[in-house]
Amino acid sequence: MLVAIAGALPEPRRASLRTIRDPETGQEVDRGIVLFFAGPSSFTGEDVVEILLHGGRAVIASVLALLGRLGCRLAEPGEFARRAFDNGKIDLTEAEGIADLIDAETEAQHRQAVRQAGGELHRLYEGWRAELVTAMALTEASIDFSDEADVADDAMARAREMVVALTARIAAHLKDGRRGEILRDGFRVVLAGPPNVGKSSLLNALARRDAAIVSPEAGTTRDVIEVRLDLEGLPVIVSDTAGIRAAEGDVEREGIRRTLARGREADLVLWLMDARAPAWEVPEEFAGDVGRVMWVMNKGDLVDTECLAQAAAPHPGPLPVSLRFHGERQNVFVSALTGAGMAELVSRIAALTRERIAPDDAPVITQARHRVALEDCARCLQDNLAQDVRHAELAAEDLRRSANALGRITGRVDSEQVLDQIFLRFCIGK
Repeated sequence: MLVAIAGALPEPRRASLRTIRDPETGQEVDRGIVLFFAGPSSFTGEDVVEILLHGGRAVIASVLALLGRLGCRLAEPGEFARRAFDNGKIDLTEAEGIADLIDAETEAQHRQAVRQAGGELHRLYEGWRAELVTAMALTEASIDFSDEADVADDAMARAREMVVALTARIAAHLKDGRRGEILRDGFRVVLAGPPNVGKSSLLNALARRDAAIVSPEAGTTRDVIEVRLDLEGLPVIVSDTAGIRAAEGDVEREGIRRTLARGREADLVLWLMDARAPAWEVPEEFAGDVGRVMWVMNKGDLVDTECLAQAAAPHPGPLPVSLRFHGERQNVFVSALTGAGMAELVSRIAALTRERIAPDDAPVITQARHRVALEDCARCLQDNLAQDVRHAELAAEDLRRSANALGRITGRVDSEQVLDQIFLRFCIGK
């Protein structure tokens, strides 16, 4: 194909300036850079050609039409990554890392995706799987040498020692506070509170655009409105919700139900209040986990300076009844209208986000399917440790199941349906 439109193949991995011509008419279509990557030393493991053209629509359309006449077709979503996986060039964790790299919106997400695409999780999980295979071999050796008690006992003891150590490492890996998943998907912040306390105005102030309708009419917000933000390089999803009160109709009742449901799932609830008459009591759906709640007093521009100063920080003495804290709860005063206090609020949200997804050098779980497989692996290892040493066959089966669970993460063992779901996340041709 390349020879037909651009002459002889260039030297592999060396850019070559070529004239692209229609082989039927000899007409010049464009002049561009041609690169040839010979398999298996290419991303997909196959022979790959890249043509860099001028970006005009007519040029691209003409070249695509030309290639189509020569028997080429557009790649399916994720097809190049799928071919790389099928040819053993990458595993599923690396493919997911590439997809996350494409979707990354913040610097923190970008860093995590680069590490995963570079094989960080691949090396970790394949290393664990290799240990399980070794433990399995030792366990099966004890079966083969069951007539030699000392050999069988030594093999089982060594296998058990490996399983105990690996079980502890996987358990520690699972106790990560879902840091990687939160970083990948975004730290979820829900704006909740009574009607007309300025939730939609605050959302617009955080987003710096009119994302939600603002009206003095109570009950204006009926459905959840989400905005994705980049706060100090961290991904934050802020949701504006319906005001919580005794609902006056089915539609508003449904909106409040969605508010409470979203609040239960949130990483942080900003309980918004009117600074002139704070409503400190939060719904029982949030009250069980006070650490997830930050009290925010809006409309600070309508409160006199003395009262504002008293309520702006924890105070050892009594506060005015309308501004009294419940215990030593921290609060933030803002004015979504004037912007006062917004910098402090953003800083606090970013600090809580950073604390929740604080990076370290250890690889982290980034996908829900990884966690499910790791939990399955951990259960199988616990079953192995609970086996009677006389039942080596059952112990070996537990290790086989645990190794398969890890294999599902990297793609050694998986169903076609799961593979399709992963690669369909890619944009066309990636």
